Amino acid sequence: MLRVSHIIYKVDHLQQAVEDFRRRGFEVEYGTKRRPYNALIYFSEGPYLELLASTGMPKPLKRLLRFFGKDAMVDRLDYWDTHGGGPCGLALETLKKDLNEERKVLERQGLGYFLMKSGRSDTKGRKLRFTGLFPDDMQIPFFMTYFNIDPKPRNFTHPNGVKRIGSIAFGTEERYIPLIRELCSDEMLHLFVGKGIKDMEFEYAPGSTPVSLD
Repeated sequence: MLRVSHIIYKVDHLQQAVEDFRRRGFEVEYGTKRRPYNALIYFSEGPYLELLASTGMPKPLKRLLRFFGKDAMVDRLDYWDTHGGGPCGLALETLKKDLNEERKVLERQGLGYFLMKSGRSDTKGRKLRFTGLFPDDMQIPFFMTYFNIDPKPRNFTHPNGVKRIGSIAFGTEERYIPLIRELCSDEMLHLFVGKGIKDMEFEYAPGSTPVSLD
Protein backbone atom coordinates (compact mmCIF):
# COMPACT_ATOMS: atom_id res chain seq x y z
CA MET A 1 0.00 0.00 0.00
CA LEU A 2 1.05 3.54 -0.67
CA ARG A 3 1.57 6.22 1.95
CA VAL A 4 1.89 9.99 1.63
CA SER A 5 5.34 10.86 0.32
CA HIS A 6 5.49 14.64 0.04
CA ILE A 7 3.69 17.84 -0.85
CA ILE A 8 4.89 20.08 -3.65
CA TYR A 9 4.77 23.70 -2.50
CA LYS A 10 5.25 26.13 -5.41
CA VAL A 11 7.36 29.22 -4.81
CA ASP A 12 8.30 32.10 -7.12
CA HIS A 13 11.90 32.57 -6.03
CA LEU A 14 13.72 29.64 -4.44
CA GLN A 15 16.38 31.49 -2.44
CA GLN A 16 13.82 33.93 -1.08
CA ALA A 17 11.49 31.05 -0.13
CA VAL A 18 14.30 29.16 1.60
CA GLU A 19 15.19 32.24 3.62
CA ASP A 20 11.52 32.79 4.48
CA PHE A 21 10.98 29.23 5.71
CA ARG A 22 14.21 29.37 7.71
CA ARG A 23 12.96 32.56 9.38
CA ARG A 24 9.84 30.62 10.32
CA GLY A 25 12.03 28.11 12.13
CA PHE A 26 12.34 25.29 9.59
CA GLU A 27 15.55 23.55 8.64
CA VAL A 28 15.71 23.68 4.83
CA GLU A 29 18.21 22.15 2.43
CA TYR A 30 18.55 22.79 -1.28
CA GLY A 31 17.87 19.87 -3.61
CA THR A 32 21.27 20.11 -5.30
CA LYS A 33 24.47 22.12 -4.86
CA ARG A 34 24.54 23.57 -8.36
CA ARG A 35 21.62 25.45 -9.91
CA PRO A 36 18.95 24.09 -7.53
CA TYR A 37 15.33 24.35 -8.60
CA ASN A 38 13.88 22.93 -5.39
CA ALA A 39 14.52 22.71 -1.66
CA LEU A 40 13.37 20.19 0.93
CA ILE A 41 11.96 20.40 4.43
CA TYR A 42 12.34 16.90 5.87
CA PHE A 43 10.78 15.44 8.99
CA SER A 44 11.90 12.31 10.83
CA GLU A 45 8.49 10.74 10.24
CA GLY A 46 5.91 11.12 7.53
CA PRO A 47 5.89 13.24 4.40
CA TYR A 48 8.16 16.15 3.63
CA LEU A 49 7.67 19.51 1.91
CA GLU A 50 9.25 20.21 -1.45
CA LEU A 51 9.65 23.91 -2.20
CA LEU A 52 9.56 24.03 -5.98
CA ALA A 53 10.58 27.02 -8.07
CA SER A 54 10.41 25.07 -11.33
CA THR A 55 10.40 21.48 -12.49
CA GLY A 56 13.77 21.93 -14.15
CA MET A 57 12.42 20.28 -17.30
CA PRO A 58 13.86 22.05 -20.38
CA LYS A 59 11.36 23.24 -22.98
CA PRO A 60 12.98 21.15 -25.78
CA LEU A 61 12.46 18.01 -23.69
CA LYS A 62 8.86 18.98 -23.03
CA ARG A 63 8.34 19.36 -26.79
CA LEU A 64 9.92 15.95 -27.34
CA LEU A 65 7.58 14.37 -24.80
CA ARG A 66 4.60 15.92 -26.55
CA PHE A 67 5.92 14.63 -29.88
CA PHE A 68 5.81 11.11 -28.42
CA GLY A 69 2.26 11.58 -27.15
CA LYS A 70 3.04 12.35 -23.50
CA ASP A 71 0.88 15.47 -23.41
CA ALA A 72 -0.65 14.63 -20.03
CA MET A 73 2.77 14.45 -18.40
CA VAL A 74 3.81 17.78 -19.88
CA ASP A 75 0.51 19.32 -18.80
CA ARG A 76 1.29 18.28 -15.22
CA LEU A 77 4.79 19.77 -15.46
CA ASP A 78 3.41 22.98 -16.95
CA TYR A 79 0.86 23.21 -14.15
CA TRP A 80 3.62 23.04 -11.55
CA ASP A 81 5.81 25.48 -13.47
CA THR A 82 3.08 28.11 -13.79
CA HIS A 83 1.24 27.63 -10.49
CA GLY A 84 0.63 30.83 -8.55
CA GLY A 85 2.14 29.58 -5.31
CA GLY A 86 1.40 27.25 -2.38
CA PRO A 87 0.54 23.53 -2.29
CA CYS A 88 0.05 22.26 -5.84
CA GLY A 89 0.99 18.58 -5.91
CA LEU A 90 0.73 15.43 -3.83
CA ALA A 91 2.94 12.36 -4.08
CA LEU A 92 2.27 8.90 -2.68
CA GLU A 93 5.08 6.41 -2.16
CA THR A 94 5.76 2.71 -1.76
CA LEU A 95 8.60 1.02 0.10
CA LYS A 96 8.77 -1.61 -2.62
CA LYS A 97 11.26 -1.30 -5.46
CA ASP A 98 8.61 -1.05 -8.17
CA LEU A 99 5.13 0.27 -8.87
CA ASN A 100 3.77 -2.80 -10.63
CA GLU A 101 0.69 -3.15 -8.42
CA GLU A 102 -0.19 0.51 -8.87
CA ARG A 103 0.18 0.18 -12.63
CA LYS A 104 -2.22 -2.76 -12.64
CA VAL A 105 -4.84 -0.83 -10.66
CA LEU A 106 -4.71 2.07 -13.12
CA GLU A 107 -4.77 -0.22 -16.13
CA ARG A 108 -7.77 -2.08 -14.72
CA GLN A 109 -9.58 1.27 -14.57
CA GLY A 110 -8.50 2.15 -18.11
CA LEU A 111 -6.38 5.06 -16.88
CA GLY A 112 -3.20 6.08 -18.65
CA TYR A 113 0.07 7.04 -16.99
CA PHE A 114 3.72 7.89 -17.61
CA LEU A 115 6.48 5.91 -15.89
CA MET A 116 10.01 7.25 -15.53
CA LYS A 117 13.17 6.75 -13.49
CA SER A 118 14.60 9.85 -11.89
CA GLY A 119 17.00 11.09 -9.26
CA ARG A 120 19.40 13.75 -8.12
CA SER A 121 22.61 14.20 -6.17
CA ASP A 122 21.81 16.18 -3.03
CA THR A 123 23.91 18.68 -1.10
CA LYS A 124 25.31 15.92 1.12
CA GLY A 125 26.68 13.97 -1.82
CA ARG A 126 23.98 11.30 -1.76
CA LYS A 127 22.76 10.00 -5.11
CA LEU A 128 19.02 9.69 -4.56
CA ARG A 129 17.18 7.52 -7.07
CA PHE A 130 13.51 6.63 -7.48
CA THR A 131 10.87 5.63 -10.03
CA GLY A 132 7.90 7.92 -10.60
CA LEU A 133 4.48 7.09 -12.01
CA PHE A 134 2.35 10.00 -13.21
CA PRO A 135 -1.34 9.30 -13.96
CA ASP A 136 -2.65 11.18 -16.97
CA ASP A 137 -5.34 12.85 -14.87
CA MET A 138 -3.90 15.41 -12.44
CA GLN A 139 -6.83 14.76 -10.12
CA ILE A 140 -4.92 11.63 -9.09
CA PRO A 141 -1.71 12.10 -7.05
CA PHE A 142 1.49 10.82 -8.60
CA PHE A 143 3.32 7.80 -7.20
CA MET A 144 6.96 7.04 -6.51
CA THR A 145 9.19 4.41 -5.03
CA TYR A 146 10.97 5.52 -1.88
CA PHE A 147 14.50 6.80 -2.33
CA ASN A 148 17.28 4.23 -2.49
CA ILE A 149 18.89 6.18 0.38
CA ASP A 150 16.83 7.55 3.26
CA PRO A 151 17.46 11.32 3.36
CA LYS A 152 15.38 12.05 6.47
CA PRO A 153 17.01 13.07 9.76
CA ARG A 154 16.54 10.85 12.81
CA ASN A 155 14.80 11.98 15.99
CA PHE A 156 14.62 15.53 14.69
CA THR A 157 12.37 18.44 15.64
CA HIS A 158 12.59 21.71 13.75
CA PRO A 159 13.68 24.80 15.75
CA ASN A 160 10.07 26.07 15.62
CA GLY A 161 8.85 22.90 17.33
CA VAL A 162 7.32 21.23 14.25
CA LYS A 163 7.79 17.47 14.45
CA ARG A 164 5.92 16.33 11.36
CA ILE A 165 3.00 16.96 9.02
CA GLY A 166 0.02 15.52 10.85
CA SER A 167 -2.73 15.61 8.23
CA ILE A 168 -3.45 16.62 4.64
CA ALA A 169 -6.76 17.09 2.84
CA PHE A 170 -6.69 16.42 -0.90
CA GLY A 171 -9.53 17.34 -3.22
CA THR A 172 -10.34 15.23 -6.26
CA GLU A 173 -13.24 14.04 -8.39
CA GLU A 174 -15.71 11.79 -6.60
CA ARG A 175 -15.01 8.89 -8.98
CA TYR A 176 -11.34 8.86 -7.99
CA ILE A 177 -11.80 8.69 -4.23
CA PRO A 178 -12.34 4.88 -4.14
CA LEU A 179 -9.35 4.42 -6.45
CA ILE A 180 -7.03 6.49 -4.26
CA ARG A 181 -8.31 4.73 -1.15
CA GLU A 182 -7.61 1.36 -2.78
CA LEU A 183 -4.03 2.42 -3.35
CA CYS A 184 -3.38 4.41 -0.17
CA SER A 185 -4.57 3.61 3.35
CA ASP A 186 -2.54 6.35 5.05
CA GLU A 187 -4.74 7.71 7.83
CA MET A 188 -3.22 11.18 7.59
CA LEU A 189 -4.67 11.63 4.07
CA HIS A 190 -8.22 13.00 4.01
CA LEU A 191 -10.01 13.00 0.66
CA PHE A 192 -12.86 15.28 -0.35
CA VAL A 193 -14.71 16.18 -3.53
CA GLY A 194 -12.99 19.28 -4.83
CA LYS A 195 -9.62 20.31 -6.14
CA GLY A 196 -6.28 20.96 -4.52
CA ILE A 197 -4.59 20.49 -1.17
CA LYS A 198 -6.33 22.01 1.84
CA ASP A 199 -5.85 22.08 5.59
CA MET A 200 -2.30 20.82 5.87
CA GLU A 201 -1.61 20.66 9.61
CA PHE A 202 1.62 20.21 11.57
CA GLU A 203 2.26 18.28 14.76
CA TYR A 204 4.33 20.14 17.36
CA ALA A 205 6.54 19.49 20.33
CA PRO A 206 4.87 20.48 23.64
CA GLY A 207 4.85 24.22 24.27
CA SER A 208 5.44 25.20 20.64
CA THR A 209 3.65 28.07 18.91
CA PRO A 210 1.72 27.07 15.73
CA VAL A 211 3.31 28.10 12.45
CA SER A 212 1.33 29.52 9.54
CA LEU A 213 2.41 29.13 5.91
CA ASP A 214 0.08 31.87 4.69
